[in-house]
Amino acid sequence: MFEHHSHGLASSRVFVLRLLRFVSGGMLLAGLALGIGVLGYHWIAGLAWVDALLNASMILGGMGPVDPLPNAAAKVFASFYALFSGLVFISFMGLVMAPVAHRILHAFHHQRGGRPQPQGQPVEPARDEARQP
Repeated sequence: MFEHHSHGLASSRVFVLRLLRFVSGGMLLAGLALGIGVLGYHWIAGLAWVDALLNASMILGGMGPVDPLPNAAAKVFASFYALFSGLVFISFMGLVMAPVAHRILHAFHHQRGGRPQPQGQPVEPARDEARQP
């Protein structure tokens, strides 16, 4: 999925494509979470589709519900959906930031360890003058 630490930095093109792939995965996750919320608000709370979409979007976005909930089952669903939405947000950010964090750490590794090599070629380890044979 990512290049090994002994390989050079991926090209900008490879990095951008990787970032787009991870952002797409995050958007798919957010879309699935939104769908779960819309269905739950529609079936459990009895809201119209548009109102269910509005409430699910507001919860998923961290803003809170819009419409009052009519029964205890709807309130229980809303509380679990809010907790679930928090986990979706954390997961989304992890997916989006993983390629960026990897590239930054990979670049730091190469600055410390020697000259970067083209992708697929091992990097020679840095020589430590204190440990010369």
